[in-house]
Amino acid sequence: MAAPSAGTVEPTGVPASRPARTKRNWRAWLLRLALAAASGFVFYLSFAPRDLWWLAPLAFAGFGFVLRGRRLWGGLGYGFVFGLGLYLPLLFWLQDFLGRSFGSAPWLALSAALAAYLGLAAALCTVVARLPGAPVWMAMVIIASETPRTWWPGGGFPWGRVAFSQPEGAFTPLASVGGAPLLGFAVVVTGFGLTALLVHAGRRDWRAVRLPVVAAVVPVVAGLALWPTIGTGAQAGTRTVAAVQGNAPDVGLDLMYESATLRANHLAQSEVLAGQIRSGAVPRPDLIVWPETATDLTTTDPVLDQVVRDLGVPTLIGARYREPGSTTQNTEFVWDPATGRGQSYSKQQLVPFAEFVPMRAIARWFTPFLDDTGDMRPGSAPAVLDIAGTRVAVPICYEIAYDYVSRDAVNDGAQLIVLPTNNAWYGHSEMTYQQLAMARLRAVEHGRAVVVSSTSGVSALIEPDGTVTVSTSQFTAESLVGSVPLRTQTTLSDRLGAWTEYGLVGAALVAVLAGLVLRSRNRGASTTATRAE
Repeated sequence: MAAPSAGTVEPTGVPASRPARTKRNWRAWLLRLALAAASGFVFYLSFAPRDLWWLAPLAFAGFGFVLRGRRLWGGLGYGFVFGLGLYLPLLFWLQDFLGRSFGSAPWLALSAALAAYLGLAAALCTVVARLPGAPVWMAMVIIASETPRTWWPGGGFPWGRVAFSQPEGAFTPLASVGGAPLLGFAVVVTGFGLTALLVHAGRRDWRAVRLPVVAAVVPVVAGLALWPTIGTGAQAGTRTVAAVQGNAPDVGLDLMYESATLRANHLAQSEVLAGQIRSGAVPRPDLIVWPETATDLTTTDPVLDQVVRDLGVPTLIGARYREPGSTTQNTEFVWDPATGRGQSYSKQQLVPFAEFVPMRAIARWFTPFLDDTGDMRPGSAPAVLDIAGTRVAVPICYEIAYDYVSRDAVNDGAQLIVLPTNNAWYGHSEMTYQQLAMARLRAVEHGRAVVVSSTSGVSALIEPDGTVTVSTSQFTAESLVGSVPLRTQTTLSDRLGAWTEYGLVGAALVAVLAGLVLRSRNRGASTTATRAE
């Protein structure tokens, strides 16, 4: 053997190709990292105010490529990055709400917490990825992760669920069959199915292409086929409804000091509406809706009595209500022109760190203001009221993100959904449009028209198929008046209730267990083969 030439170093147990392989590994890692972040951002772009619902399955298709061949910890990391790509821009409206007093810590912390759920879901996706029909099981795992994050920690936060990106489009009618969980599953399985389809087609593995084709195509076809079944016609007559938008100062968190201004604005806009009704400029409504917390209220209120008498129409009044010696509640009151204040509904699902503060010791890390705040008291009754001869569902603001609130009200006989909300806290951000998209989805899910009444916009009238017939701009004083259908037929989604969600979660858990068993067997077989050699 010839002696090594000058300037060379003899390898010491390391293959000569190792540096090149290491370089390639780093490049692949960076590429997957970039694709995970980009896929998360594309998913964000599918949410309102953009009408780009079709980007959601494409985002999951890109994410499916990231997860191919990954192990548990790799899935965890890439899933977390995918989640940050979604939640950092989606929740940027928290900056408009909290302003400089809080800095960026709450926005970053909440985004990271929600991204961690997607990280955990992606890690479990790597466990089920070797099962037959992997796109189906992976999609179930992703959707199953939405259930715990809706409730925990600190009361949960369901913003950014997959279904909320679909207020219109091919998948939307599936909400009437299985609600938000089934709709979200259809979007994700289409995306993961596209990934598998492209991989097998690239290998020309035509036998293995059949299931990916089914996963990618069937949800789209099913959704399109269901569109003709979405009823919009009146089944119990119609109601002419007015939504009063009095406007509010655009001051973010300082709105807590502007309750008098908020009340004055809505009293003034109600006077304008009363004049329009008397002059015949608008048709006389059967029902008028004020937004959430448009006034403070304790016991009697002669001013509101007089305003509703002038309107001459039963009115829903949103108020911060506190009985003497009791805790404040976020309440909707039925106000009659003749008899005054009547039935009420108090918000059940309070907003964490806004209407109540969970984990106060941890929250103090992010804000110095906790000692000056108290928790609201949640209600316990279903979100349904009788007004103007109509059974009305009244989820308040944040409650539209929770499946059970509107569903329970519709199953209790609600013929119409009314959504009073106060979005003035969030400035000219995307938040109000994201919430409007949820209201449009609920219209299809429950087969009911929806009336959105906001303090500062966007107020809207929505048909049972999710179509917005008329809406306001942000930070304007305006009243919407229009006719909406009353419907009595319940959708399959309402009849199935939470069982669709339970079924998806249960199937995801079974798939994960099956994946763990398969992985254990494969390791055992590999160990046996190694020993035999």
